[in-house]
Amino acid sequence: MAPLFQAERAAADEPEGLLVLHHGRGTDERDLLGLADLLDPERRLRVVTPRAPLQLPGSPGYHWYLVPRVGYPDPESFAAARAALAELHDGLWEESGIGPERTVLAGFSMGAVMSYTMGLSADRPAVAGILAFSGFIPTVEGWEPALADRSQTPVFISHGRRDPVIGIEFAERARQLLAGGGLDVTYRESDLGHQIDPAHLRDAGAWLGEALPRG
Repeated sequence: MAPLFQAERAAADEPEGLLVLHHGRGTDERDLLGLADLLDPERRLRVVTPRAPLQLPGSPGYHWYLVPRVGYPDPESFAAARAALAELHDGLWEESGIGPERTVLAGFSMGAVMSYTMGLSADRPAVAGILAFSGFIPTVEGWEPALADRSQTPVFISHGRRDPVIGIEFAERARQLLAGGGLDVTYRESDLGHQIDPAHLRDAGAWLGEALPRG
């Protein structure tokens, strides 16, 4: 698979950390770039937004994996997305000198799924935090979340109670699983649907400042 295309928002000065934003289904790397200044208004962080690898016939934008059923990604395309993101994340860490301990993985919908996946995979390093808007921890043959060594990885979960695409029960399930595994979970619900609540963005920005404090 070819390297993933990416867009960026630079830090104002020497970056104090790295924020990787993974977009949702049917969009592209530009979709979440506008969140950079909302989550990090002081521009302390380098923000990178990769483009998902799949284009599906008759479907707009890009996708991380195929969806036979919500919550249960197709194993083959899911594994390919994991490999592509592993290459991208590793390359960013090597090139920038900013390691996983100064990196937050974030995303919306399918991008939140990939943030959970990369942040909770046993074969991947623990990161400074996971920020998940309207997503879920996937159930996939051959993969399961590794929580035993992730107790120092805080998680921020934001979800709408009226989400018709990914039901609120997925967020509740993720909260219970992560908290039960010893992770520090900040949880927010709203009355919105499959979208990001602006009020939650303010909370997420404050959480991000704690996950990646000034160096």
